Amino acid sequence: MKELPSDRATLNDYEAFIAIVDTGNLTRAAARVRRSLQSVSRSLSGLEAQLGVVLIRRTTRTAQPTEAGLAFHRRVSAAFREIALAEAEVGDASETLSGTLRVAGSAFFVGHCVVPAIRDFSQQHPSVKFDLRISEEFAEPVRTGVDLMIRLGQLPPSPMKSRKIASLRRVAIASPSYVAQRGRPETPADLARHACIIRTSAQDARAWTFHARDGTRHRIAVQGVFEADNAYVTRHAVLAGMGIAVMPFYYARESVETGVAEVVLDDFTLAPIQAHAVLPSGSRTPSRVRRFVDLLAQRLKKDVI
Repeated sequence: MKELPSDRATLNDYEAFIAIVDTGNLTRAAARVRRSLQSVSRSLSGLEAQLGVVLIRRTTRTAQPTEAGLAFHRRVSAAFREIALAEAEVGDASETLSGTLRVAGSAFFVGHCVVPAIRDFSQQHPSVKFDLRISEEFAEPVRTGVDLMIRLGQLPPSPMKSRKIASLRRVAIASPSYVAQRGRPETPADLARHACIIRTSAQDARAWTFHARDGTRHRIAVQGVFEADNAYVTRHAVLAGMGIAVMPFYYARESVETGVAEVVLDDFTLAPIQAHAVLPSGSRTPSRVRRFVDLLAQRLKKDVI
């Protein structure tokens, strides 16, 4: 039997090529496949030498596929998706998971909702280690070096993979001292006479939309003397009696249950906030990541909304 040449392309070479086409840049491709820039460049050069055709036109900043490169990318990407499915099936059949799972998210949500899920997951899979990265900003996982990002609210356009894992109920809350001093709003229109605490980073910061039980919609412009771009700060402003704020119920639950805050306008509902698991756009997602996202979604469905 004739032996194959030792310098034949490997799966890593094909993966690097796919990443280069998908990202349009060798540096971003290297970050996505978690290899050095030099290693990815060698993979591309070796693949082109083996095929005898130029697949990528390189400049100092971009890497654009040739016509041959685009055709080759279509075929190779489809094959890689099949490989990923096969790996996933084998991984799911195994009871042993290992490695490090790097997770990014906002401090309060991670602390209150993700850490309990990590505790449960670690009991089932003790060989998996967790590395948490606290971040309030949306960024590509490949650029922050994480396997999974948890993000709340509307996601910006991105080639990354995402999965909705929860719809988080939102409420309007105030402190008992504020209600005693200023009264309780009975309808959304009453907010015009109240001090509203504005979280400027919210997508509906200055106009809150409530829905009545009969389906009518009430969009109310709100104003107040206190604004902040951080949910933690706005919550403490509520507890200090400075006004009424809108926030996810999970964020206010402890305060409401202990009586230091109360829900107002509870005959009306606000549009929920969507929570997403965001993953790198590569074709292969490790079993430990997929299984953790499954567990987290189950916990959020049961405990948060």
